[in-house]
Amino acid sequence: MADFSRVLAGPFATMLLGDLGADVVKVEHPEGGDETRAWGPPFSGGHSTYYLAVNRNKRSVALDLKRDPDRHAARALAARADVLVENFKAGAAERLGLGYEEVASGNPGLVWCSISGFGQGAGADLPGYDFLVQAMSGLMSITGPAGGEPTKVGVALVDVLTGLYATSGILAALHARARTGRGQRVEVSLLGSALASLVNQASSFLCTGVRPRAMGNRHPSITPYETLATADRPLVVAVGNDGQFTRLCRVLGLDGTAADPRFATNTDRVANREELAALLEGALAGRSAADWVADLASAGVPCGLVNDVGEAFALAERLGLGPVADAGGVPQVANPIGLSATPASYRLAPPALGEHTAEVLRWLTTPPPGDSGQS
Repeated sequence: MADFSRVLAGPFATMLLGDLGADVVKVEHPEGGDETRAWGPPFSGGHSTYYLAVNRNKRSVALDLKRDPDRHAARALAARADVLVENFKAGAAERLGLGYEEVASGNPGLVWCSISGFGQGAGADLPGYDFLVQAMSGLMSITGPAGGEPTKVGVALVDVLTGLYATSGILAALHARARTGRGQRVEVSLLGSALASLVNQASSFLCTGVRPRAMGNRHPSITPYETLATADRPLVVAVGNDGQFTRLCRVLGLDGTAADPRFATNTDRVANREELAALLEGALAGRSAADWVADLASAGVPCGLVNDVGEAFALAERLGLGPVADAGGVPQVANPIGLSATPASYRLAPPALGEHTAEVLRWLTTPPPGDSGQS
């Protein structure tokens, strides 16, 4: 796999495929490489932790694509690749001789994945940064406190989602190639991925014309599905049906509330959410959140504490999920896909800039095995 992508969406996709066994060659500019190498602090072992997050299981090759010899090497890599991933500015791949039509003419099995911010049409020249797309996609308009400032998600979520969509597209194209023998072009945009990921909020707008709004931690269609105050800290309650609501009321000592006409069905509860929240928080005020979690969970009511990141990893460890992997001595978030026969592997630490240049260039000078090489 030839990885000409930078920053997050593309590198995230190629890392996931690397976990699943792909031999990923990451092509970087000799001066600085992938921008995320400089995105710190924090740093660990001389690398930014941002870069470390999405670049395991790759070999780094430093090539200046403005120089003929390096451009020739990049084209040779593309000619032997099963998959090529790029997020160049519009037209740059074609100018470098790395566009789909040119590369596929000599490598018809190639799956060529292009990741852009706003597509290849009228938005081709718009800068594709996650924060911008969170704003322009409407995601920020439904995130944050009701009536407050529009708020971005605390991670570059659109980049991550785009990487996942790109991975799905690449795998689908490889599956099709297994039947037809031919590759194809895969195109994914940040804006398209963000809109697709609005799911119920997008459906609500498309079907009713009503524009969703930020509601803090509340759900537009389900109640109680929110954070509620207790004696010490917020408690998350995620009631999804009437049976769970009945059990919630029973544990809280709110006898008769589940049969109250204001709260008997989810539709009733949504219509009277303010009254219900006040009633529930009045009952919750007498004990700690942890105490309530123990009793509510035992009764089958979905609930939990608002963990910080450290507490979240500790929880996953206690539950036996194995959330941390070791990639060449670098602690990494484990790939969450469980495969019984071909599990994810962590073969290579995120590479230093150009660490494998000589090795890969030497490989490119050897004839490919049979009629098609593997990369």
